[in-house]
Amino acid sequence: PPSSPSLSPGTSLPPSPHCWHRGVSREPGARWTEPGCRSCTCQQEGRVLCDTVSCSIPCSHPLPAPAGGCCPTCTGCLHEGVARAEGDVFSPSDGNCTVCVCLAGNVSCLSPECPPGSCPSPSPSDCCSCHPAKCSFQGRTYAHGARFSLDGDGCTTCVCQGGEVECSFAPCPVLDCPQHQRHLRPGQCCSSCREPPAPAG
Repeated sequence: PPSSPSLSPGTSLPPSPHCWHRGVSREPGARWTEPGCRSCTCQQEGRVLCDTVSCSIPCSHPLPAPAGGCCPTCTGCLHEGVARAEGDVFSPSDGNCTVCVCLAGNVSCLSPECPPGSCPSPSPSDCCSCHPAKCSFQGRTYAHGARFSLDGDGCTTCVCQGGEVECSFAPCPVLDCPQHQRHLRPGQCCSSCREPPAPAG
């Protein structure tokens, strides 16, 4: 309509034209979503502008769009093809004792801290693939749990435990002879009593 230079009291500007789209009348400024995820707006001039819905997804593991929706949702998590509810705590399929939680569409995982290399026993738990340290002793290397004799004499027994060698002497019997009659024979680990000399006369 032609614009009036001045309006008399009690009159107003004519309303903006409505939009007609697919047989439906829309108010100017109205927004709606068409099938196929197209977002449409009724412009002031009565024109309809449509564009593909753009989704801003503020999470790392969104759930697929619900039925009738266009954008993925962060009200749960999709992890390894499995839908998880908000707050779910779970272990991933290949997680060696890893624990994950779904929070606002994000999956956060924690793995157990395992000792580096050496540990007190062959495996402190099923979660850690921990390998005990080897022992280096007198120029030789021994595996964890290995038993060996010092100098090969059989008088000492040594064990490699988590990177450290512990040696102990073979126990010897208690002798009932005086100290001056005790004798260590070659190749023996323990002393034995000498035969007392035959009485003269």
